[in-house]
Amino acid sequence: MINVSVKIFLDRAQFSAEPKVIAETAEFTVSIFKYGTGIESLILENSRGYVELLPYMGQILWAAEFDGVDLRMTNMFSQPQPAKQIVDNYGCFSFHSGLLSGGCPSSEDTHPLHGEFPCADMQEAWVEISEGAVTAYSLYEYVQGFGHHYEAVPSVKLNAGSALFEIDMRVSNLSNYQPMPLQYMCHMNYAFVPGGRMSSNLPDDAFKLRRTIPAHVKPTPEWTKLNEDILSGAFNANSLEGAEAFDPEIVYFADDLPQYGENAEFELTSPEGVTFYTAFKTADFPVATRWILHNEDQKVAAFVLPGTSRPEGYKAAEACGMLIWLPAGESKHFSVTTGIKG
Repeated sequence: MINVSVKIFLDRAQFSAEPKVIAETAEFTVSIFKYGTGIESLILENSRGYVELLPYMGQILWAAEFDGVDLRMTNMFSQPQPAKQIVDNYGCFSFHSGLLSGGCPSSEDTHPLHGEFPCADMQEAWVEISEGAVTAYSLYEYVQGFGHHYEAVPSVKLNAGSALFEIDMRVSNLSNYQPMPLQYMCHMNYAFVPGGRMSSNLPDDAFKLRRTIPAHVKPTPEWTKLNEDILSGAFNANSLEGAEAFDPEIVYFADDLPQYGENAEFELTSPEGVTFYTAFKTADFPVATRWILHNEDQKVAAFVLPGTSRPEGYKAAEACGMLIWLPAGESKHFSVTTGIKG
């Protein structure tokens, strides 16, 4: 049997305050609307739940819910806001960090937090539906005179009957002669799970506590003592029991993931048995970051953030040899599977 795909091209003029279903099958529903802030929304739904994307703003994955469980961090945003930098719209489930630079800039860096791409104004968006999947695509062309020139195509794929979905990014260097720097992180802001347990197919000691202090972190005596307890082993780094004290944030890094195998798998399981899951190829993402924060405004347990380098800015990636140089005319593809296991 031939699996025929249907492609639906989107136009910003289609989006309005009144939600509209633009496609429907026995398994999938695709709908659109526009927030009062003017931000367009695209919702992909299957029999298990849905993902909500902002197709023209960096293809930010604004929300995700499956089996009645909200995957997204607790945040301060009731709806998406017009933004040039991700910090102005930090209420999302996930975003694409990069691409010419990424992470938290150091005092020597000149790039914005998590780079130029997260809130990029996408030029095209479309949806493809097949018998077994529905996929949303966006397209962005970055070009500057005397600078770099690339095309980025992020996508999100929802499969039939599954609470797992795929977040992809394809980057193509459109320059006719010069290589472009490339830093990328799939930044998934999972919900904080009280009493949750984190696990992976990496060795138990693969994750190391971050020892640097970025500019946005303001240490307190309690936070300093907490770091000491983690380093001494007095605090279980794979448990969220007591992690309500993680304010400011606590961050761990796992480096050189290819040494542990071709594929990396990570889980965060609640006391009730719900398991958040993420998997990716270590050749594409050689670094994993774990980011945990808990206060009355923001609660997040990003149990794994796959990256091409640590999220410590362009200069740090360059200095440690983790900055990718993509040759002229070549492309690189990244893929992450994530969601609820089972």
